Amino acid sequence: MAVHLSPAMFAAKPITFGTDGWRGLIAADFTFERLTRVAPLAALALEQTFGSTTGSRTVIIGYDRRFLSPEFAGATAEAVKAAGFDVLLSEGYAPTPAFSWAAKQQNALGALVITASHNPGAYSGLKVKGAFGGSVSPEVTQKIEAMLERNESCSSSSPGTLNTFDPWQSYCEGLQAKVDISQLQGAIAQGKLTVFVDVMHGAAASGLERLLGIPVRELNSNRDPLFEDGAPEPLPRYLNKLFEQIKAYRLENPDGLAVGLVFDGDSDRIAAVDGQGNFLSSQVLIPVLLEHLAIRRGFTGEVVKTISGSNLIPRVAKLLNLPLHETPIGYKYIADRMLSTPVLLGGEESGGIGYGNHIPERDALLSALYVLEAIVQSGMDLSDLYQQLQEKTDFSSAYDRIDLPLASMEVRSRLLEQLQSQPPQEVAGQAVVDCLAIDGYKFQLADQSWLLIRFSGTEPVLRLYSEANSPERVQQNLTWAKDWANSI
Repeated sequence: MAVHLSPAMFAAKPITFGTDGWRGLIAADFTFERLTRVAPLAALALEQTFGSTTGSRTVIIGYDRRFLSPEFAGATAEAVKAAGFDVLLSEGYAPTPAFSWAAKQQNALGALVITASHNPGAYSGLKVKGAFGGSVSPEVTQKIEAMLERNESCSSSSPGTLNTFDPWQSYCEGLQAKVDISQLQGAIAQGKLTVFVDVMHGAAASGLERLLGIPVRELNSNRDPLFEDGAPEPLPRYLNKLFEQIKAYRLENPDGLAVGLVFDGDSDRIAAVDGQGNFLSSQVLIPVLLEHLAIRRGFTGEVVKTISGSNLIPRVAKLLNLPLHETPIGYKYIADRMLSTPVLLGGEESGGIGYGNHIPERDALLSALYVLEAIVQSGMDLSDLYQQLQEKTDFSSAYDRIDLPLASMEVRSRLLEQLQSQPPQEVAGQAVVDCLAIDGYKFQLADQSWLLIRFSGTEPVLRLYSEANSPERVQQNLTWAKDWANSI
């Protein structure tokens, strides 16, 4: 039987910037031609936004370990140089936060980073970072999109310069200064703590060893642009190897203290595995880090969470007498808050955590150092630290999220209209007592559980999140949401 292929099936999607950058399928949406068109305009938007304060013409270009990332970065560098900007091109792969750090340290206009973060291997992407060392605001990305829509170009009769640099050295020195490295080195060298690291074939490879100066048990260090046919996302379904190694260690060392640290593809997201081999998302890590930084390190400042963050976070903030601020989902909103207010920690449920004593950027390697410091200074397993916080706040919960593909963008529109005109008054048998609509629709329920319904900005996908007092209740809320979506 003949298969008829329509050209529309392969039409490239418009270049749009989501919660953190432009991403697309390599060779379909993300191509050399489109990248070299958008990159000079992104540099121009950076100049228009940060040129007057930096007096700079320099743009940092960095990349991860994905398919064609070095080549995409090289083409980006040439295009930005041809547009009259001075380019500092990375000598090799590095974490995205390292390029945000470089943008600020080098007094550059910003950074353009070739990465698709945690997406599967078929994707690449472009993140735009500002001179301050974090994700640019929606206004900047909207400016880039507007220039693209007007079919503007950015050219210069006088090209800039192109030089290369090592992104690791200054970045590692900056992170090392924020913790007691010798204390961590001693605990690991003396066998008091065994550290497993799953870099998921991504840009965090070698990072923790560079920071600590001693070996750790690193998994998936090799470059694999296909990510073992999965995705470099710190989720349990991709971490079987790490679970197995920690559980095998536990059988041989029943009294030993161990931790697993997991980094996504460009090392701006983190998750962990405790010494018993249990997965711990940032919903667990953020409260633990808050207590460590406030109590053991004596730090202060505002706690910033996204609306999908655990209800334990505000309870811990109250326990520690710290102010709390809630934002839409997307680290750029946390970064904006960090630029205007003294912040202790800002975090999101997907694993992005940043710190007010650092650049306004989520940084998984710095989070890893603070997690190690919390374990070493307390002498406790991560899960024990978390349980202790639950007891102090008299609050315990379970959490999960799912992505529900929709048949079309038309279905998406119908669901959105339903939420706007006839929001549910009851979810899975529990009355809705409040609704927060700063990003999607977050329904607070009578039993103190919550359900968040959000839409992807670019795809027919419904994102569903829930927290409740038991895993069973979480699944009831999510099942209700799926059934609701399928009935509209």
